[in-house]
Amino acid sequence: MRVVLVGQAAFGQSVLKGLLAAGHEIAAVYALPESKGKKDPLAVEAEQAGLTVRTPASYKTPEVAAEFASLNADLGVLAFVTKIIPPAVFEAPRLGTLCFHPSLLPKYRGGSALAWQIVRGETRGGYTVFWTDAGIDTGPILLQEEIAIGPDDTAGSFYFDKVFAAGVAGVVRAVDLVAAGTAPRIAQDEARATYDPLYTDEHAGVRWDRPVREVHDLIRGCDPQPGAHTTCRGQMLRLYDARRVSGDPGAAAPGTIVAIDERGLVVAAGSGADAGAIAIGRVRGAGAKVKAADFAAEHKLAAGERLG
Repeated sequence: MRVVLVGQAAFGQSVLKGLLAAGHEIAAVYALPESKGKKDPLAVEAEQAGLTVRTPASYKTPEVAAEFASLNADLGVLAFVTKIIPPAVFEAPRLGTLCFHPSLLPKYRGGSALAWQIVRGETRGGYTVFWTDAGIDTGPILLQEEIAIGPDDTAGSFYFDKVFAAGVAGVVRAVDLVAAGTAPRIAQDEARATYDPLYTDEHAGVRWDRPVREVHDLIRGCDPQPGAHTTCRGQMLRLYDARRVSGDPGAAAPGTIVAIDERGLVVAAGSGADAGAIAIGRVRGAGAKVKAADFAAEHKLAAGERLG
């Protein structure tokens, strides 16, 4: 199978390794342009393999469309792509183009699927490999795999520890099915479809008066990006490594620091039956990300102070 691969970062790099190991021919690799003097890992891997590497700033130009058409590829593969790929490009390969997405489509379409799943308290996630069409994550499904989301999983830990390796294997398996002529095209059920915007600071502000479960889910869904945020003495403070704390925070108002110890900042959230406390392991203020206990010591924070 002659494949043109478009991707980035470690995921794209691993997919390239998997496709080569499976014996597929790589017509060309498209990766992110060099940034701050560093090449994208996919570009590095492709160059080391002696492959043609291209790094366009945009895929919306006639030149890129002509390049794709000239490759005479059987199949295109989008391995974690954040740029818009127009039809003139993804329709160029003879059999079309496959795309990886880190959710169980048709739920959680969009570029921040990992964050939204965890913020909304989902306990099951996974990935989908689908046939690219002109919509946003709307094409027919080739294969899916369901993966459990743990109660303390962050967007980062769920992706890197659970979805990454499974997703790479799934992409390679999907290409194998296309090569064998046995790849399905299962239409997505639009009645079940959901779409969410990119998860930004607009969505990431912590409301400590919300139920403790919701606050915990918000913080871990924003970890590592963009980082849930609150205020500490009037300055923005981003929160990471959140854990639910057993026990009753008592009469502490939401946002109150009830303890500072080896767990970090222990903060009250919610009220009544929905009250509880969350330990924040690391924070980031104006500087680098640090242990929350170290931040508290440096800024002389004490139990009883309020965040937000």
